[in-house]
Amino acid sequence: MFNRWNVARVSFTSFLLVIAVKVAVFYAPVSAPTLSPVEIASPTTAESSGEMVVYPLANFDVQGHRGARGLKPENTLPAFETALDLGVDTLELDLHLTADDVVVIWHDDTVSADKCRLDPAWVNPNAPDPALAPESERMIRRLTFAQLQEYRCDLNPDEDTFPEQNSDPTALAGDDFRIVSLDQLFAFVEAYTAAAEKDASLRQNAGVVRFNLETKRNPRKPDAIGDDFDGQAPGIFEQAVVEQIQAHRVGQRVTIQSFDHRSLWATRRIAPQLRLSALVTDAPDVASLAGQGCTVLSPRQDLVTPSLLSQAHAHGVKVIPWTVNDPNDMQRLISMGVDGLITDRPDLLVALEQKQE
Repeated sequence: MFNRWNVARVSFTSFLLVIAVKVAVFYAPVSAPTLSPVEIASPTTAESSGEMVVYPLANFDVQGHRGARGLKPENTLPAFETALDLGVDTLELDLHLTADDVVVIWHDDTVSADKCRLDPAWVNPNAPDPALAPESERMIRRLTFAQLQEYRCDLNPDEDTFPEQNSDPTALAGDDFRIVSLDQLFAFVEAYTAAAEKDASLRQNAGVVRFNLETKRNPRKPDAIGDDFDGQAPGIFEQAVVEQIQAHRVGQRVTIQSFDHRSLWATRRIAPQLRLSALVTDAPDVASLAGQGCTVLSPRQDLVTPSLLSQAHAHGVKVIPWTVNDPNDMQRLISMGVDGLITDRPDLLVALEQKQE
């Protein structure tokens, strides 16, 4: 685990100051001073800062949503590298299944023209053009992994929401904006731990960084995964995910999350050691979720209340809301006592944590 307290060049006096601030944060009133993103941090680049990241909250989980969607195209290797360069605790990502049963990292059911284009390097592409082909032909489940490699997913679908997002190359991933497999991500993170270009503390953190893997099952769209799932026994999808986790021996660092809780229970049947996180959009039955093995609750941020936090913590369940991008919301939720945040802007969250030292 990334030790936020064991930081070189921090004097004993500074250490006591951090402890004092930690106490102040927990007991501070919910109404905090309004902070703008400019006050929190200037736009960051993908270059490694070379400095150890220090947080005033022990065991607080900073999760980079889809890597760092606010800074790089989502769910790509450059996005994950950027998150690692910021020293996040957890890489959050989405999982789908290809026509040849490869687990890939992508949020949507389809390859869309607002995020991807055919890579001009392919003279005779085999994949359908996302700007021309019907949706049914662009579904991840209907395309092979080889076909997906022909796309370059370096487009920003929402420049108003993510004005800081860019597709500049990163130190390790370069300009590789292809849809990648879970296997490739695990290998990339392992390579990061030995990369001479990265600061030693960041390499060390990459060696323990956690993975929050969302299975993109949807009971209203069974064709999106389209395997043999019967709602109870693990399908080809769950089995393939677990196989990759086991192959890379990262089970202690993985959480499986899903809005379709059937996928969680199915995964537990074949990998009971994995942590489970229930994604929710409505007020949850915390006791029931805890009783079925969930140790994390991930509600939409507006659902978080002191009462929900009390219920969850009483059942030994951590609360990590999504997707929190505004510094004022970050500060409010931290003061309320959440256990972590999922954010498209891990740079702002890291800067906010440092500001509270």
